[in-house]
Amino acid sequence: MTDAPLDDLRRAVYRPVRSGNALEDTTARIVQTVRLGLVAPGESLPAERELAALYGVSRDTVREALKELSDAGWLETRRGRYGGTFVVDPVPRPSQPAVVSAAELADVIALRGVLEPGAAWAAAGRSLSAEERDVLWARHEAAALADGEDYRRLDTLLHLTIAEFAGIPSLVPLVADNRARVNAWLDTFPLLPRNIEHSTSQHAAVVSAILAGRPDAAHAAMRDHLAGSEALLRGFLA
Repeated sequence: MTDAPLDDLRRAVYRPVRSGNALEDTTARIVQTVRLGLVAPGESLPAERELAALYGVSRDTVREALKELSDAGWLETRRGRYGGTFVVDPVPRPSQPAVVSAAELADVIALRGVLEPGAAWAAAGRSLSAEERDVLWARHEAAALADGEDYRRLDTLLHLTIAEFAGIPSLVPLVADNRARVNAWLDTFPLLPRNIEHSTSQHAAVVSAILAGRPDAAHAAMRDHLAGSEALLRGFLA
């Protein structure tokens, strides 16, 4: 159940890039799929032909982007019947702390504080299908049971599932782009076990409020949850 497709999210990430910077945008979009956990370490990317169609670029552009990321240590090519382009496992982590301006940090945090509580509020106000309810709880459980480096990927998928289940397709790419920037920063500092335990209990509060159809409670629970992430981001980056 946790592998059920996130249709709006995939459309948000696998969407046509800008024509003026096709190579750079294609490269960035592939990185985003990894940062958001849509393609996990050890999993394969879609085929070149499919990526070219999804991004609206030539196969040569896709091939160049894949080579750039392979040279940078993010991807590897495997030959044979089950070959393809795979995300390396583990994904490389920055060796130096991120350099983030106070204005950029404040902007990303403020936008997240609008987008994600709003998504939780909207999701709680919908009549979710039985499948959606099962997927949402399964993603919460997967994040709760995750260990080590897999936690952030599954945590991200939970948050993005909530955005998708808000039922507002144009919201999903905004949340995805914002979360990718947050994840790039989170990857520069270590996982903190006590913080993960706290986040898990907060996830439970958010998901339970959504499933109970309590928009205001879901909004408040997500705000509380994001406050913890904000404290960590400011503590490590400010």
